[in-house]
Amino acid sequence: MGRVEDILSVFDQMFPDAYCELNHTNALELLIAVMLSAQTTDASVNRLTDKLFKKYRSIEDYIKTPLETLQEDLKQLGLYKNKAKNIKKTVQFIKDKHNGKVPSSQIELESLPGVGRKTANVVLSVWFDVPRIAVDTHVERVSKRLKLAYLKDNTVKVEEKLMRKIPKDRWSKTHHQMIFFGRYHCTARNPKCEKCPLKEPCRYPNINIR
Repeated sequence: MGRVEDILSVFDQMFPDAYCELNHTNALELLIAVMLSAQTTDASVNRLTDKLFKKYRSIEDYIKTPLETLQEDLKQLGLYKNKAKNIKKTVQFIKDKHNGKVPSSQIELESLPGVGRKTANVVLSVWFDVPRIAVDTHVERVSKRLKLAYLKDNTVKVEEKLMRKIPKDRWSKTHHQMIFFGRYHCTARNPKCEKCPLKEPCRYPNINIR
């Protein structure tokens, strides 16, 4: 097998059932959870949304709630003021432009306030079952350490290279596996190098990629 195939095989062995760890039951909840996850751990988001999604059950619930109230409900997360503003703008946009339904296309998702490429890719992949590779901090770090991308590459370049090197029918699966690999094994600090089956293609520890 080639180097990429070897890497994918290891991912399959280590994390065969990797999945999106953000709790959600519908497209709106997933979109909100991903928006909240910026510069915040999934575990922190899940602790918050456990209560938040019981209070806010629809687009209208977010729309009718004053911004200050929503900010208070998000206060335990970083950047909560900006996140609350973006959520308010996004739900209003979804109501006005998309008949109250979360859109299912890349262009429409990225047109939502506060929604970038990574968030759009997660929603497309997880909820709408569209093959995508969302490049978050874990995917970027793992890609660069395993020489699937150059150190200088930005997230768009990393995404493009992963899509070229990984079969399309594996994009979504590999995306989750790379997150698990980065979150639980190849961590930013103190990665488990001593028992890693991917030492050969790895740049670390010669170059520390956080």
